[in-house]
Amino acid sequence: MRNLTLLTDLYELTMAYGFYKHGKHEEEAVFDIFFRQNKLITYSLAAGLEQAMEYLLNWRFSAEDMAYLRSLGLFGEDFLDYLENMRFTGDVYAVKEGEPVFPGEPILTVKAPLIQAQFAETALLNIINHQTLIATKSSKICRAAGKGSVMEFGLRRAALRRPTSSRDRCSAFPFPAPWRIAG
Repeated sequence: MRNLTLLTDLYELTMAYGFYKHGKHEEEAVFDIFFRQNKLITYSLAAGLEQAMEYLLNWRFSAEDMAYLRSLGLFGEDFLDYLENMRFTGDVYAVKEGEPVFPGEPILTVKAPLIQAQFAETALLNIINHQTLIATKSSKICRAAGKGSVMEFGLRRAALRRPTSSRDRCSAFPFPAPWRIAG
């Protein structure tokens, strides 16, 4: 997995700096990823959990990341040193990959020092939301097809022996009945 540590926005970085400057960065924080009630969404299939964990376990600011952050001229050197040495030390709780989840039900919970939890938020939302969307849509298409077969011709992946992207992996889940891919 490529380094996604800077898969964030300037808002997250400036918030982290504020927490650091005011001595709040090590306070414990907890957040949940879930989706809200919506007329169009009755359930989702949790996905992206493996990639979310890879992101957290491989959290490192590269030399290029640090050079970029220094070039912004927004952060003190002590904060940049802190970031350079920061590793994710929190706890993560999640439902099983491919498990149905419902509105308001946490897909993933992070309990970590405030600066880590807040900083990880953007990347985790992107990873989980995107892959959950694909898995859920695939499940609903298969369910709508009933006993019929479902084929997908995107990017001509039919000859590939294993998934090459998160999209491929999520659309090929072994869906539990009644979501099993027919054929």
